[in-house]
Amino acid sequence: MKKTILLIAAISCFSLVSFAQTFIPAFDRFSGKEIAYIYLEDGSKVEGTIDDLDRKKGLIEEVTILPTGQKKKKTFVPKDIKTMYLPASGFNKLNSSLDQTFNAQKWKSNDVNMEIINKGYAYFEKVKVNIKKDTEDLLMQMVNPSFSSKVKVFHDPLAQESMRFGVAGITMAGGDDKSYFLQVGNTIAKKIKKKEYDDEYLNLFKDCPALLQKIKDDHRWVNFDKHLLEYTTSCK
Repeated sequence: MKKTILLIAAISCFSLVSFAQTFIPAFDRFSGKEIAYIYLEDGSKVEGTIDDLDRKKGLIEEVTILPTGQKKKKTFVPKDIKTMYLPASGFNKLNSSLDQTFNAQKWKSNDVNMEIINKGYAYFEKVKVNIKKDTEDLLMQMVNPSFSSKVKVFHDPLAQESMRFGVAGITMAGGDDKSYFLQVGNTIAKKIKKKEYDDEYLNLFKDCPALLQKIKDDHRWVNFDKHLLEYTTSCK
């Protein structure tokens, strides 16, 4: 009963604060009961339940699943994986479904399966990332899958959030991440930080003067997702 009351209270609070940005929150817990979908670099697809997930500094290093209908587990590393859909566990699953359904109704992407995502799945994609002076291939969660045709936004696993809280053993991400990795077209993804957005938005949306004019007096980081959504859907 106590957990139920806490969860209801959290839902009420969460509905007011969690969607300051409409990007999908980063998930840190995944279900071992529902089917995960992994698409490999060789063109094959593996479906099964997650047995183990190894991470270092928030980045996935290995995924071990039990393929559907088989008895032997399989382990995959990022170099083998092209994209994947992992089922979020607990309250995070409800969080995702509530957040992205509206966007998916209008702005479907041909590159991702929004029907799967709206069932409470995190979408991961391997992307070339510029970290300091090096370029690395990392498997990262995309937070704007329903409007990613021009700019893909990936969760920064090391980003500090303005708020994070838990209830009944469930961790929920809230507030606004302090940084993301952005991939514009097919370029190498680079980190953009909250404190840099005053300058970065001018370069990011430079080919859409109408949008720049519209947001010149209110280009706060908290509205980055809304700026990007309008840029993707309205700017030619």
